[in-house]
Amino acid sequence: MGLKNAYLEIAAQAVSLLDVPEVAASWEQPSALARWAVGGLAGHLAYQIFSVDPALEEPASEREPISVLEHYARAAWIDAPLDGEISSGIRAKGEAVSSEGARRLVERAEAAVGRQRTRLGEVPGDRVVFMPQTGWALALDDFLLTRMVELAVHMDDLAVSVSLRMPTLPGAAFDPVLGLLTGLAAQRHGQAVLLRALTRAERGSSAVNVF
Repeated sequence: MGLKNAYLEIAAQAVSLLDVPEVAASWEQPSALARWAVGGLAGHLAYQIFSVDPALEEPASEREPISVLEHYARAAWIDAPLDGEISSGIRAKGEAVSSEGARRLVERAEAAVGRQRTRLGEVPGDRVVFMPQTGWALALDDFLLTRMVELAVHMDDLAVSVSLRMPTLPGAAFDPVLGLLTGLAAQRHGQAVLLRALTRAERGSSAVNVF
């Protein structure tokens, strides 16, 4: 249950952030992300939790899973333009998820985490999860890791949007998230660029962003 517990910890943190008064008070205001309102961003954050339910309830896929690094290498949304179909669709989905308001979103997210606490203990980490939005499959543990990355990144976005500090992630969640992001940065920019960015300020001027 190592990675599963880590996911549940960070998901619970996300629910707590969604429940702070500042989020509801800023619901219709622009967020720290271009083209996103706070409410839509909150919906996108909560969606990362909701997306785990189908992975646990639907039958295991018979497809061959790909690696998590390959998943991000294939992801069209990473470099998609803000006004393009992909980015617009993601924003629309966030707005739809949050359309019933802040209180209802928190209630739904709390209920989802409660269900998942039970269900995650009943399925193996190598269960194959098909993702219809991408057309490929991941092992459950890798799928949960992608959710953890999304939760960590968008918790920071939401906290900044309402002038709060980013919650400190537990090590069990932060370590695998950092490991994946580091691997993605090396894959995208090269080992030397990443190494210099982390150890040599005089030679580390290149960006090492993943998204």
